[in-house]
Amino acid sequence: MTVLGPGAASLVALAPSLVMLLGGEPLGERFLYWNFVSSSKERIEQAKADWLAQRIKLPDLDHDEFIPLPEQAGPAKRRQS
Repeated sequence: MTVLGPGAASLVALAPSLVMLLGGEPLGERFLYWNFVSSSKERIEQAKADWLAQRIKLPDLDHDEFIPLPEQAGPAKRRQS
């Protein structure tokens, strides 16, 4: 992944490649915590609480192991169903 700034820029592929180009106005300030990204610190805190309470739906075939938030890291546990 690369981010190109304003103005002329070029990208050269050294091998056959599939490239997706996105553009637009900047989205504004973003906050990042572990796997959560938001424009609101409050929403990050809500996502952390939802994760700890196991209210976030996981992919159907990837839901057996609960991974704790980084500050609560310890042995991984089975997710409660």
